[in-house]
Amino acid sequence: MSDPVDPRTRRTRRRFVRRRWARRWSTLRYVVVGLVLLALGAAAVWTVWFSALLDVEDVEVTGVGPLAADQVRAAAQVPDGEPLARVDLAAVRARVESLSQVASADVTRSWPDAVTISVEERVAVAVVELGGTLRGLDAEGVAFRTYTAAPQGLPRVESQVDTTAEALREAAQVVAALPEDLAGRLDHVEVETVDRIVLALRDGRTVAWGSADESARKAEVLTVLLSQPGTAYDVSVPGRPTVSGPAVG
Repeated sequence: MSDPVDPRTRRTRRRFVRRRWARRWSTLRYVVVGLVLLALGAAAVWTVWFSALLDVEDVEVTGVGPLAADQVRAAAQVPDGEPLARVDLAAVRARVESLSQVASADVTRSWPDAVTISVEERVAVAVVELGGTLRGLDAEGVAFRTYTAAPQGLPRVESQVDTTAEALREAAQVVAALPEDLAGRLDHVEVETVDRIVLALRDGRTVAWGSADESARKAEVLTVLLSQPGTAYDVSVPGRPTVSGPAVG
């Protein structure tokens, strides 16, 4: 028995079915692509945040000098074996910067499995005796390390029992601001208050410096003033410097 549907009708039906599936696929493919992307995203999140594939295996320390890299690692307390993405970098930085020798630290992730800690150490510009211990003093007035004897080339800061931390910071700023030629003549710095700082030179002369304000200008004035005979110089007001006492030796 012959097919009651003629060939033209069958072709029309087939084209209709193909168009209908094309429309459905046009809609479904976005769903499929979305599901694939969602699966890939979930896999990526799991890999980065929860799997052992990107766990911390190394802590790299750069920028250290007198401070040992192992001291930095011990202070950092980076959890070994924790996914790198979950390491609290701010907390690590805070722990490293709690070390007295560290001025600042930068902590970054080094994919796939390391934390990098870049350290800027404090640099001593002078030494000061505090509580019977000789300490290094940086340009910000922070006492950050101990010495058994004063290193050669570092001037001493001599303070009083009641000298404040602010006054020590001011004295450190004065030392840090001295040009090389004046720093080479300096024996020690006497500090009582923030605006009563005196430089004692190696040849016995003294310089009333005042505070750290206008230190660059004071240094210029003093360089010229030291050519004049005297034992006591005052540049605390650099616009009105004075010289007193007999000529040195």
